[in-house]
Amino acid sequence: MTKTTNTALITGASGGIGLELARLHAKNGGNLVIVARSQDKLEKLKQEFESDYQINVTVMVEDLAKADSAKRIFETTESKGIVIDTLINNAGFGGHGLFHERHLVDEQAMMQVNMVALTELTHFYLKGMVSRNKGKILNVSSTASFMPGPLQAVYYATKAYVTSFSQAIAEEVKDHNVTVTALCPGAVATGFVTAGNLQGVDLWKNAKSAESVAKCGYDAMEKGQLVAFNEGSLKFMLNWIVPFLPRKLVLKISRQAMEKAA
Repeated sequence: MTKTTNTALITGASGGIGLELARLHAKNGGNLVIVARSQDKLEKLKQEFESDYQINVTVMVEDLAKADSAKRIFETTESKGIVIDTLINNAGFGGHGLFHERHLVDEQAMMQVNMVALTELTHFYLKGMVSRNKGKILNVSSTASFMPGPLQAVYYATKAYVTSFSQAIAEEVKDHNVTVTALCPGAVATGFVTAGNLQGVDLWKNAKSAESVAKCGYDAMEKGQLVAFNEGSLKFMLNWIVPFLPRKLVLKISRQAMEKAA
């Protein structure tokens, strides 16, 4: 990777894929605006990155589940005169269980973080990128975006939105030297499993590291790719096998993948 001097805003930067994406950008010489709910974790990262990589790190403590959070983030960077060259919408979470048995408030928060906040941040920062004729956006989606997900119905649907939205926007701004990339990993070993009540789901037994997934996404973003998969076998299956299977079979397979071991 070549050295960069641009500033990246990364949501969900205190752990998992977001942390590793922040580390990659810092190693690459880029300044950071890191966003998450934990001030202690963010402040520690600020000290580490500024010391190790001689960059500038701005900390923003925000809960993207709150309706006005994206606007506050944008207004803060504007007031500080921080130009965002790279936007990485990484924050997101899931949840396990039958939709009619889950708490609606949890599903609403999931939609707010995974879709609404991502859309708002993209809208706010994309305007500047287009006007400057320069910019990169990485939206962290999932292989879950390519099929319905019984037992994670809302999560799968939010990621379908992210992958579709990202590609559409990429087409709209391609003549303005702005790229939009959707990162679609499979199972990743992060706090997502515990937060989403996914312990016991076999799919996570062979989860990939957050570091490897972040590198896949960061490199794809740098190249301006539309969609990035961290596993070739998943890419092949989702592009060349799943679309040709009977829909009921796809649903059955998808549900089985999400069922917990007895």
